[in-house]
Amino acid sequence: MKLLTGFLGIICTFTIEYNFNSMLKIGDKAPHFQGKGQDGQIISLDQFIGKKLVLYFYPKDNTPGCTAEACDLRDNYDRFIENEYAIVGVSADTEEKHRNFIEKYSLPFPLIADTEKAILKKYNAWGRKRNYGMEYDGIIRKTFIISEEGLVEKVIEKVKTKDHTTQIFE
Repeated sequence: MKLLTGFLGIICTFTIEYNFNSMLKIGDKAPHFQGKGQDGQIISLDQFIGKKLVLYFYPKDNTPGCTAEACDLRDNYDRFIENEYAIVGVSADTEEKHRNFIEKYSLPFPLIADTEKAILKKYNAWGRKRNYGMEYDGIIRKTFIISEEGLVEKVIEKVKTKDHTTQIFE
């Protein structure tokens, strides 16, 4: 990411934030990540080489859409295992919040606490959002399917939280 600053006219300055990795595409090498899971364990991309990975980014634990998405993945977890997929969720929530979310909904997969937003930014899941006419920075819900070789195999930008498994396997 690079900040470009310029001078416009006499009294107005401007700053443009430009992300040089703005779009991960199918076939791109997945950016390396490493973060702490709900129990403090280190989770990194390297652990999933040789297995397909569903890496999903979501805004916040215990909210309606995020709960629906996590529970859809949980309810179809056997299908993922049968097809040799691993699942990892990422949000900016703390390890403790993730632990509570996992316990409350019996989630069988780990969640990374990306409180510094490093992984979110690498995967372009942090940025400007618009909601009810207001603009703000926040987590952009999206999912990446990463191949056994560490390549982006699929990107889902418009996540259907209640039917996410179907989108992944389409």
